[in-house]
Amino acid sequence: MADHRDRMGAADTLDHCPLMPTYGPPSVQFVRGSGTELWDRDGKRYLDFLSGLAVTSLGHSHPTVAAALAEQANTLLHVSNLFGTEPGVEVALTLDRLIGGGGQVFFCNSGAEANEAAIKLARRFGGRGRHVVVSAFASFHGRTLATLHATGQPEKHEVFQPLPEGFRHVPFMEADSLEAALDDTVAAVLLEPIQGEGGVNMATTEYFTAVREMCSERGILLMLDEVQTGLGRTGRWFGFQHYGIEPDVVTMAKALGNGVPIGACWARRDVAAAFRPGDHATTFGGQPLAASAARAVLRVMESMDAPATAVVRGDELAARVETLPHVVGVRGAGLLLAAALDGEIAGAAASQALDAGLVVNAVRPNALRFAPPLTVSTDEIEEAVAILRPILEGM
Repeated sequence: MADHRDRMGAADTLDHCPLMPTYGPPSVQFVRGSGTELWDRDGKRYLDFLSGLAVTSLGHSHPTVAAALAEQANTLLHVSNLFGTEPGVEVALTLDRLIGGGGQVFFCNSGAEANEAAIKLARRFGGRGRHVVVSAFASFHGRTLATLHATGQPEKHEVFQPLPEGFRHVPFMEADSLEAALDDTVAAVLLEPIQGEGGVNMATTEYFTAVREMCSERGILLMLDEVQTGLGRTGRWFGFQHYGIEPDVVTMAKALGNGVPIGACWARRDVAAAFRPGDHATTFGGQPLAASAARAVLRVMESMDAPATAVVRGDELAARVETLPHVVGVRGAGLLLAAALDGEIAGAAASQALDAGLVVNAVRPNALRFAPPLTVSTDEIEEAVAILRPILEGM
């Protein structure tokens, strides 16, 4: 064991690490987790208020999810989508019910893949000549070439040019700008109900109502990226439900497997019917192990009333974070929150918080993101704020 630990320590530089340098050398190596707690290889304890980027919404090593994985691993792991398996059907039916019904689901492995499926579906539904997808600046939709271009962050585009054509960006929350972009080539509008990576930027009911009306009038699909906002985190099962609208397509991932890779693209049944056998596929999407995890996650979330829990704990967290030095406001909903700071100190604050045993991240230079498990306790919220207070006081 000591030799293994020594070799792992030597891998903590870019020159020696066997992994490609897409994230840089890891500052911490975690080896165990339980609920909101993590431990590194030296035995140090941390509070996880990021949940692996809003993934482990039921906390680490949830016993019900772990038991479901163990049972499925001893039953059936994979046979490909040429054949039917369980428990994917139950997961699809549950997701359809939580969204509002009347749709069908395509399973994949990640949020980017869910958005890829949505983009292809939009083109298939729109037909030849109607292929453009309009999204918002500061959005994030994935890292594949297509979803990277859908992502409204031009600084991420340049080194990968030429990107696939057919994408257009407008300012978030500007209905007039969106309307001006909707010509006869547009197949879909792709938006996040709350921009996560963009800084936890909220929208309004008026904006999304206007977007829904524009899309309906023009026969354009309204596709909502719920990869980060979906499954209870914002205080509703899906973020769009805050705005009282009905989408045509919804994508999700992250919390669906509580750490097991699984994504899904839901579409209204008449929209989903645009796909034909052979139009889209994925080898591992919805395979029994991932679907078993998702089934367990959804059962637990429904039993605990995840949205209501997120509201209660989110209100507690927001109220406590607002009292911290340099915090000029808290934005977001439920347990997807950002502390707006009075200067570009978020990176330094997040780094010092990690050293002190708290995992958060600088979603923007002047904003700290909080996305703890929905199972976080009041005591853990108090502990997290107590860790941050002296750090921010010293800045």
